[in-house]
Amino acid sequence: MKKEKKGKLRIIPLGGLEQIGMNITAFEYEDSIVVVDCGLAFPEDDMLGIDLVIPDVTYLKDNASKVKGFVITHGHEDHIGALPYVLKEINLPIYTTKLTMGIIENKLKEHNLLRSTRRKVVQHGQSINLGKFRIEFIKTNHSIQDASALAIYSPAGVVVHTGDFKVDYTPVFGDAIDLQRFAEIGKKGVLALMSDSTNAERKGFTQSERTVGITFDHIFAEHQNTRLIIATFASNVDRVQQIINSAYKYHRKVVVEGRSMVNIISTASELGYLNVPENTLIEIDEMKNYPPEKMVLITTGSQGESMAALSRMAADVHRKVTIQPNDTIIFSSNPIPGNEKSVSRVINELSAKGAEVIFQDTHVSGHACQEELKLIYSLVKPKYAIPVHGEYRHLKANAEVAKSLGIPKQNVFIIQSGDVLELDDESAKVVDKVHTGAVLVDGLGVGDVGNIVLRDRQHLAEDGIIIVVLTLERRTNRLLAGPDIVSRGFVYVRESEQLMEDARKAVSDALDKCLSGRHTDWNKIKLTIRDAMNDYIWKKTKRRPMVIPIIMDVDV
Repeated sequence: MKKEKKGKLRIIPLGGLEQIGMNITAFEYEDSIVVVDCGLAFPEDDMLGIDLVIPDVTYLKDNASKVKGFVITHGHEDHIGALPYVLKEINLPIYTTKLTMGIIENKLKEHNLLRSTRRKVVQHGQSINLGKFRIEFIKTNHSIQDASALAIYSPAGVVVHTGDFKVDYTPVFGDAIDLQRFAEIGKKGVLALMSDSTNAERKGFTQSERTVGITFDHIFAEHQNTRLIIATFASNVDRVQQIINSAYKYHRKVVVEGRSMVNIISTASELGYLNVPENTLIEIDEMKNYPPEKMVLITTGSQGESMAALSRMAADVHRKVTIQPNDTIIFSSNPIPGNEKSVSRVINELSAKGAEVIFQDTHVSGHACQEELKLIYSLVKPKYAIPVHGEYRHLKANAEVAKSLGIPKQNVFIIQSGDVLELDDESAKVVDKVHTGAVLVDGLGVGDVGNIVLRDRQHLAEDGIIIVVLTLERRTNRLLAGPDIVSRGFVYVRESEQLMEDARKAVSDALDKCLSGRHTDWNKIKLTIRDAMNDYIWKKTKRRPMVIPIIMDVDV
């Protein structure tokens, strides 16, 4: 049995397939495991009160002695957001590029993990040795600086993981994607390519980030008499750079608003990824010293998030900024799937205040479309294709691209989180499944809210709660007070006094039967109350609120 296991590479995605977000993949060869990325996902609509969703890393904890470290492709939340939570459970070194490390260090500071976490900054073109693996960082383009693809060398062969990427021949900062290196690695033979599928359904090429700069320039030229408010992703440093360039050209001052935006921009300027001309950036409190038409606000909230700066401005609850009828607001982003409603709500609120809202041509994606995927497949020439990063339909579209380039159908693997794909030059197949899942973060609690708690929250949200309170004499079980009924989220009590009175009567009758039958078991009494209440309420309203009986006992 031992013989068969030797010499095969195991690829185990622990999250990030079937969804956009929570990317984390383990690569295992004999006694070495390397983990690529460690991201979070944002909660679904039915996850009431949940703040974040992080991956379940039981597999890594069970194999802690083998795990050599985290290798991070770039600094987006869906690739680094879970690090502070996971590091508390399994302390591993982190390897990544300079800006990505700067953003991660901000997070570690907040969680008091900076001193206990080993970190190594790697440059593009460099390699690191981790156990049986050698990992090379390759320069790519994305909507955040310093994104990398990874060439993962193992004794079983080379796997190329593109990370999130696009091909931008004219990036705003730094060099274009290192296509030459992809080709060189492809010449030597690549076992598998794991490539970004986010835009795999879209034909053609993704536009260069610079095209947005040109659009901004036009908008600035056409709106010289209004204040400009631009909402974009905090992490898109190049986008911010282009806004600052246009602001400088048209002699406007720039205010940055929104905590995540301020954090990332200060990190990026300290590390030299953002070039801000002197006296261009001002504090939000200095805004009143300048006329509105000389101002640009760069803010968070392009996804309609209720707590972000732009949403607070739209709802008139922002302490420092009030939307004026003469403002021009630019959404420099596309709604992430699922956020369309909240984005259109914010656009409506802004328009109702008389502001002009622009959302055409002010955004380009950070992900590769079909033609760029074909380019990477053609340069890398992998034996196996493993689409990653996307919902099933995106993975499927990426698989179709791979097949259209002549990769045989049996060599294209659409796998799910938890699948163990074992591969070498001879063969590749899913041989096992490991435990994976989502851990819910609510406030400071990590994982203390599970399915049962969520189910209760949904129940409360849909039907409300009724509490029945009564007092019994100890030993004799004589009813001393009650039953009284308190309800929340069920009906408006003042207008439903009759219903409540009848419900109370139904409970009293059931209780009398129970007590006269000499039932002293309180659980039995509680059950009787709950059943009587449920039956009566269902008959009258066709609703099923949560019923909680509370019995107090008193010595008389």
